[in-house]
Amino acid sequence: MNSSSPVLCGAEDFLIERGPIGILLSHGFNATPQSVRTVGEYFAAQGFTVYAPRLDGHGTSIQDFEASTAEDWKQSLRQGFDVLTNHCSSIFIAGQSMGATLALALVAEGLPADGLITINAALSIPAYEALSFEDCPRYLKESTPDIKREAFEIIYDHVPVVCASELLTLIDETRPLLPTIEIPTLILYSAEDHVVPPESSDYLYQVIGATDKRSYCLLDSYHVATLDHDQETIVHEATRFVHQYSRLSHTG
Repeated sequence: MNSSSPVLCGAEDFLIERGPIGILLSHGFNATPQSVRTVGEYFAAQGFTVYAPRLDGHGTSIQDFEASTAEDWKQSLRQGFDVLTNHCSSIFIAGQSMGATLALALVAEGLPADGLITINAALSIPAYEALSFEDCPRYLKESTPDIKREAFEIIYDHVPVVCASELLTLIDETRPLLPTIEIPTLILYSAEDHVVPPESSDYLYQVIGATDKRSYCLLDSYHVATLDHDQETIVHEATRFVHQYSRLSHTG
């Protein structure tokens, strides 16, 4: 879909051109590229070209969000991958929460990334799973972003119930595909997460088909780890991973 509303200030996508290794960086559900900008800038400082697309329906108006679907969100990432192919010879996908779920789904569908980095991958959302969508209002009040430190995140104050349902469908469709994913995968997760249970990342580690896989626990962040205390840890661990598995790396 095409948005009829202007992009909120600070919610724009961003491209930082550096080296031939690219990182496609996806924000999560009801968020914007603002939530991953600092991490993206840290990645760029390590010499990576970084592109963070704005997922369809996000960062404009709640009406745009309500009209968007999981397929639209996937397409935003597909287009982001295409952007990076014009700049890079090796591309990794990193995603926060639903951004990780979208990345997993696209790789399972054949998107030719060299590696995956998941951050608190949304493979279970207990708060939404407990809802009876037939009895829900049209909009659900959004809770305060789950961040341990003081930080601001651009989000809508309410979530359309149809979007929450789309997210659960995306999860249900992605989970059976995980054993088919064979590319190197780094699984980052917060020890304390009030949105996605840490057990989701344990499950991901157990069932993903990748032989080269690693799990790392973030000890000082809640769910939105890309805005939390562990930003530099995320970049440090991911940088090691990318250099190890990039086709352009001397050690790959």
